[in-house]
Amino acid sequence: MTLLISVLAFVLLLTLLIIIHELGHFFAARFFGVEVEEFGFGLPPKAKTLFRSGLTEFTLNWVPFGGFVRLKGENEINTEKRFDPGSFASAGFTARILILCGGVFMNFMLAFLLLTLGFSVGRWVPNFYQSIEEMQEASMRGEIVLETGVYISDVMPGGPAEKAGVIKESAIQSVDGILVHKPDDVVALQKGKSRVTYVLMEGEEKKIRSVDVSLDNGKSGIAISPFAAKLSAPLRSVPTAVTLAYKETVFMTYQTVHGIINLFSTLATKGHVPEGITGIVGIAVLTYSSVQEGFMTYLRLVALLSLSLAILNILPLPALDGGRLLFVLVEMVIRRPLNQRFELAVNAAGFFLLIGLILIITFNDVIHLF
Repeated sequence: MTLLISVLAFVLLLTLLIIIHELGHFFAARFFGVEVEEFGFGLPPKAKTLFRSGLTEFTLNWVPFGGFVRLKGENEINTEKRFDPGSFASAGFTARILILCGGVFMNFMLAFLLLTLGFSVGRWVPNFYQSIEEMQEASMRGEIVLETGVYISDVMPGGPAEKAGVIKESAIQSVDGILVHKPDDVVALQKGKSRVTYVLMEGEEKKIRSVDVSLDNGKSGIAISPFAAKLSAPLRSVPTAVTLAYKETVFMTYQTVHGIINLFSTLATKGHVPEGITGIVGIAVLTYSSVQEGFMTYLRLVALLSLSLAILNILPLPALDGGRLLFVLVEMVIRRPLNQRFELAVNAAGFFLLIGLILIITFNDVIHLF
């Protein structure tokens, strides 16, 4: 049953994000008087016409993912027909720019609204904190609820702790039976003593182990630092949630752009997909995991992917909104239309390159599954 729900959630996720994106183009085109000839649910071939509204035919298509809008004259080679009244090319530069950015805007807004909902009702913990110090400051502001612990980042070779069997990258829960939450607690409890008992939490399994350690001038020979032992969030006001949503959007945008640059640079220099980059198969796996963790976790995945889709689409690459936007900006500079055959050829080449990139990333996803 969980698998079936995950499959449905995966299909719904992709379809929702793309339909929201296409609605942005649709509403912007209608606003500026550009005729939308078809709004398709799913991808061609067409299965049936659902209904007509004004000049727009709403269709159901056989490939059950996403959707599309077909604007009047956007792929027309004949110059006269391309500039017919109500066509995309006949609209002004500002109108065309806003129509092309409409989908990206809708995906950004969906991500922002979901993040606002999550940070208020869902009590999500933001991802943009870069250090334990930032978390502690956020905790003091009431943005999160933080309980710190003591992390052993290194063990001195030949020191008392190493001789007692203490390993690095473990956490100290208590010293002589007293719970510790920050490095100063450990220092204070060891002061003036020749021997202490650590209760340690080790490894991914969080195995609990007690260790007796001799001290040399109150020191056991370990490097310790604070870490986030427990992290949660309070119920926040809407203004606070909006502020956090804005910061999270900026952070996620930076991370996504950095990931895309890393993808292209790693493919070009090393010939493989870098760690952390995932495609359709990886998204399906993430969807399965998020469904198991609960609805709010699933919504956070939707927000992340909506933002990623917006950023990917605005990149100045052929076949994407950003590539088409680049052609419009070039036209605006040179003050004359570009050759439509050239534009269609570039977009077609970009489309096949994009499909190739998707196949490479998907292959990488499959390899990681096994």
